[in-house]
Amino acid sequence: MTRPDPTLDAARVRRAFARAAAGYESAAALQREVEARLLEQLDRLGERIPTRVLDLGAGPGRAAQAMHARWPKAQVLALDFALPMLRQIARAPWWKLGPQRLHALCADVNALPLADGSVDALFSNLCLQWVDDLPRTLRGFRRVLRPDGLLLFSTFGPGTLRELRDAFTQAGAGDPVTPFAHIQRVGDALQDAGFRDPVLYAEQFSLTYPDARTLMRELQTLGAHNARADRRRGLMGKTRMARVADAYEALRRDGVLPSTWEVIYAQAFAPPPGQPLRGGGEELASVPLSAIPIRRRSG
Repeated sequence: MTRPDPTLDAARVRRAFARAAAGYESAAALQREVEARLLEQLDRLGERIPTRVLDLGAGPGRAAQAMHARWPKAQVLALDFALPMLRQIARAPWWKLGPQRLHALCADVNALPLADGSVDALFSNLCLQWVDDLPRTLRGFRRVLRPDGLLLFSTFGPGTLRELRDAFTQAGAGDPVTPFAHIQRVGDALQDAGFRDPVLYAEQFSLTYPDARTLMRELQTLGAHNARADRRRGLMGKTRMARVADAYEALRRDGVLPSTWEVIYAQAFAPPPGQPLRGGGEELASVPLSAIPIRRRSG
């Protein structure tokens, strides 16, 4: 069975985050807020003290540092596919204090260089929207997690940047936004990978900007370029950009423009040894989506 053509341009994603490494922290306010909320969910491990923790899509390593502080005797792996992002870790003040068990690792999310069942907890904040095959990625997560290991991740949902998308559509400028998975698709992917006790919920954040250009500059600073494989090539001209800005202006309220960001959170545990995956069109292990707790709230 062949895989479909990729939806995302993985090489472009890698280049964008490599270029964004130096300025990423200055624009990552939402990312830090979501990270803080996700870190709180590590309490699901209860009294267990992990031996090895993986921060996947670690960027400049803030979450990895927080987990190192929480479990100083655990080995914490900060993994990212953009080497310049990981170099930011070595420049951080806390790194110079000499964390002996925190290690930076440059690798691809779909080719984790880790042994089977070698990780107690896998944490990933706002990374998985950049993978092309979510079920495949989650199967890789299940492979490296120990039985009963904890999986925690967040990802952007399809409501993210809906105002910007509408402005581009009205201006006839195409779709500037990478396609993000619905919460139901995320739940399906967890089922396919055989995770147990999954819980999913979504939050909606509303940020404001003085104008559309400021929003787009921030996206560039974050490395959040349009990574669609079928995206419009070449620079957008001034005339088209002006049409986009004019379309967005219709949403101005109280002197600012709104920008919606939908964040999906997921938590689950690795299954006992020997539980099969779903495969070949036949459900070998299945939980109905209706049995997965899904709740929504505004943030």
